[in-house]
Amino acid sequence: MKRSTLLPLGLLLYLAVMAYLGLPHLRAGEYLFYFGVLAGSLLIILLLWLVLRRRDRIRRENEEARYTTYDKSEQQANDARPESPSTQKAEPE
Repeated sequence: MKRSTLLPLGLLLYLAVMAYLGLPHLRAGEYLFYFGVLAGSLLIILLLWLVLRRRDRIRRENEEARYTTYDKSEQQANDARPESPSTQKAEPE
């Protein structure tokens, strides 16, 4: 599993435990405090998940670009190079 998924899932589990431990505040009538902390934490976890996914996507695109693009001089050198006998197609006789 990717880190961009695993870390937010761990934080959601932590938030669930903290919400359970905060039930006395809810029972005491501190609704705004209880649900405000939960909503703020959920928002932060969601933003973290989005940032990690974006970072993974950018990293993957950079790695793909590194291995699939050439300088113009390299591309011209590759185009001018004759094919090796093993990669040439057999001509029918």
